[in-house]
Amino acid sequence: MKEIVCLAVLLSISLLVLNASAGTLITEYEDQSSSVSLQVARMNGQAGIAVVFAGTDDLHYYATATAAPAPHLKLKIFAQADGLTFSDTVYPEYQYFNDPAKGKIEVFVGNFKVFIPMAPHVFGVDDIEVSVTIEGIACTSQLCLTPFKKNVTGNVSLAQINSWPEIDFKVAPESQHGQADSGTGLEPVVGNPVDHGQDGRATAGLVAMLSGWGETGDSEDVADKSVLWFFLLALLAGLSINIMPCVLPVIPLIIMRLVGQAKGSGPRRVALGFSFCGGIVLFFAVFAAISAIAKLSTGTGLDMNSLYRNPAAVITLFLFILFFALVLLDVLVLTLPSSVANKQGGGSGFAGSVGMGFFAGILSTPCSGAIIGAVLVWAQTQPLTVSSAALVLMGVGMAAPYAMLISTPKLLDYVPKPGTWMEIFKKTGGFLLLIIAAKFMLAGLTKDHLINVLLYGVIFCFCVWMWGTWVIFSTPKAKKWTVRSVALIIAVAGGFWLLPTPKQSRVDWQKYDPAVVQNALQKEKPVLLKFTADWCSNCKIVDKTVYQDAATVALLAQKGFVAIKADTTQQGFGATVDYKAVFKEPGNVPNTILLNPDKQTITKIRGLFTPDELKQIITEHF
Repeated sequence: MKEIVCLAVLLSISLLVLNASAGTLITEYEDQSSSVSLQVARMNGQAGIAVVFAGTDDLHYYATATAAPAPHLKLKIFAQADGLTFSDTVYPEYQYFNDPAKGKIEVFVGNFKVFIPMAPHVFGVDDIEVSVTIEGIACTSQLCLTPFKKNVTGNVSLAQINSWPEIDFKVAPESQHGQADSGTGLEPVVGNPVDHGQDGRATAGLVAMLSGWGETGDSEDVADKSVLWFFLLALLAGLSINIMPCVLPVIPLIIMRLVGQAKGSGPRRVALGFSFCGGIVLFFAVFAAISAIAKLSTGTGLDMNSLYRNPAAVITLFLFILFFALVLLDVLVLTLPSSVANKQGGGSGFAGSVGMGFFAGILSTPCSGAIIGAVLVWAQTQPLTVSSAALVLMGVGMAAPYAMLISTPKLLDYVPKPGTWMEIFKKTGGFLLLIIAAKFMLAGLTKDHLINVLLYGVIFCFCVWMWGTWVIFSTPKAKKWTVRSVALIIAVAGGFWLLPTPKQSRVDWQKYDPAVVQNALQKEKPVLLKFTADWCSNCKIVDKTVYQDAATVALLAQKGFVAIKADTTQQGFGATVDYKAVFKEPGNVPNTILLNPDKQTITKIRGLFTPDELKQIITEHF
């Protein structure tokens, strides 16, 4: 009988029935997800609904309006039900997340609870349907997902309201008002005519008076004004692109192109000029289309910075800018076939103008400033039509100054006449593009990959120089094809060798620290010290041939080795100092040192060695 009573009590406590008892999925991306479940609960004696979040450790919600990409995207939770009055939602103490753009921001992440206090209008009623609305945006450390608005419903009985389980959690500062002394931050909930005193009648009268009132449309007007404001900001952002270092090198070329076109007939001059402007807008339109497709197919937005998280895209853009820099430096002279160049009013002029504009748009991506970032972040939180329009307007803003020059040819009279300065400016632009290619394009690559890509950049430059200067127009066709085929083979072979992303090490290397070594030896664990340096080519051979060998890695794990990478790249590194002082080595690398705490022996393998040699030493001495 006692068991039946206990079961009845447990059932009465779990009176809120969800449409998904295991939790309702709020959002997910790859291996990151977050879901909620609803529970009846009491907090500091106050009855209410507990919204229980269960999530992974990278997917987070924004706790404050200032932290969110847009103020309205912070996490908001509220409930409604006939027969129940709900008070302000009580949020837990937030955690901090280091955002690349905003720094330390407030977020909710992982597992946490939110409490919605309530007061009933009536008692003893079963099956009151409660609807909890959850809205906001979820982000990972890499990207933000589509904003969401979810409704979770369930039925609650008030028969056992005094027996609901008590919950407790640290409350966010914003929730700590009202009953400050209680430490819970809960505000007292005012119900409808439950209190029969004078205050209760006044409250009931006020509720009855306001119940039929409607809200004004101010919030919609503000939203409309916000869209118009961000559209204006998008235009200004596009305009500001023209003064960024990534675009400055080609501006003289653009202006000189417009000056040359100004000599033509009026209609053709205008058509060519606006073709250039159309190329700029086309780039942003293409980007908007790609962003829309990504949002529809994956549910996640796209921003220009996403390109720089993709090594293939980074390297492609690096080589593209490098090629254009070589053209500005006259390493390679681009010429049109005479059959095309001699055409009057040929379409090549229009194609060239569109291409130049498109390239200017590409160059703008690495130098996106704060104002551009604000527009892009906002655009990804809007409907597709609004976000696409904002991105296209950025292109319109960037093209606006050139459209003005085209529409008012007299402005071009203020441009200095072509001369030596133009050649100097062009070559200066080439060197600036080299800086941009190395500084902005490759910043997101790992160190080893960066070195390989820079090395390939040198090979690529050699191949372009070989293609453009080893042969001339009058060179026999057979020789020309031979030279350029060799250049192409070198470029392709070098790409296969140097451009792939380096394989991740199969060994879990720890950074060199004498304390780590000493601690491992005290625990009688064998230690493998790999003394290496970034400039050491033989070290990289050992990494690829020995420490990528599956059998070697398995043997190290079987023997319980603590693997430590001792970096001696620079003179002042701790590993460099200890290499001479502790291990009595002159400084030559590579050198693998194995420490056996059982036998108290030190084994050194200097220079290159094979996986079999290392396995034999480990088998014999450990």
